[in-house]
Amino acid sequence: MKKRILVVGSLNMDMVIEMKSMPLIGETVLGDTLKYVPGGKGGNQAYAVGSLGGEASLLGCVGADAFGSRLVENIRACKVDVSAVDVDEEEPTGTAVIYVDEEGNNSIVVAPGANSSCNVELLQKKDELFQMNDFMLFQMEIPLEAVFYGIRKAKEYEKTVILNPAPAPEDIPDDIWERIDYLTPNETEVLKLCGEPGTSMEHIKKSAKRILAKGVKNVIVTLGDKGVFFVNNNEEHLFEARKVDAIDTTAAGDCFNGAFAVGLSKGMTVCEAIGFANVASSVAVQRKGAQSSIPKWEEVESVWKESFLTQTSGQMSMM
Repeated sequence: MKKRILVVGSLNMDMVIEMKSMPLIGETVLGDTLKYVPGGKGGNQAYAVGSLGGEASLLGCVGADAFGSRLVENIRACKVDVSAVDVDEEEPTGTAVIYVDEEGNNSIVVAPGANSSCNVELLQKKDELFQMNDFMLFQMEIPLEAVFYGIRKAKEYEKTVILNPAPAPEDIPDDIWERIDYLTPNETEVLKLCGEPGTSMEHIKKSAKRILAKGVKNVIVTLGDKGVFFVNNNEEHLFEARKVDAIDTTAAGDCFNGAFAVGLSKGMTVCEAIGFANVASSVAVQRKGAQSSIPKWEEVESVWKESFLTQTSGQMSMM
């Protein structure tokens, strides 16, 4: 039976500026377009869960402004329960300025705004959400003490915890590591979490195993066009990326995390859920924007089944 997913995280209005190339320090460049696109890691991941057929609730904060209303309505439209999204009367809705070059690469600057009010006090008021949902999906664009409180509360209720450590913090409390069922950093984040100086696959693999030693049950590192590396104490695999022409990678990681949670909630094995999420994110990078790039279940299902069968026939390799 399909289980419910609680997403705890940020909601931002993304101001997306497209340009030929990224500006250097001190350089002024002319952008091609400016678009306002609903985003924020919490909002994106909740939107992905809803679009891909999961049953989700979103816990977060917006300001009492037009951006906040638009963000909430956009997520509500994909059948996510947004009744726990709080409205801050003092702070504006969070915003993110996203620069996208012609190769599809991006740089992002976030102004948290009302996301700072998604704090421990708010999570305490929403305790019933931790009881009624099965999977808890966190990121790190809200106050870190709230993230850590939420993880502790989730395990108190014996729920499954998925932490996407983005942006990667300087430190994570020792007791939090052992409460994480699935940690889903990208290649930069996994290296930062362990202070690794190198960037090779061997450094990534070493960092992931150091995280396992801290008590995390499973580490899933997204590697962009190099695929996904998965390791736990019993097995490790490298999933190849699906070959596509990427035009915008803005929400690829958020799409992956939402899709992965959906896969688990539908009873997929970990490897099946990774394969499903891999395909979903490969569709997202072929479109522009954050939530506007996220595909629906029917767009991913047939491609995933074919892709996963291929992966299990040879593309998914033991490391």
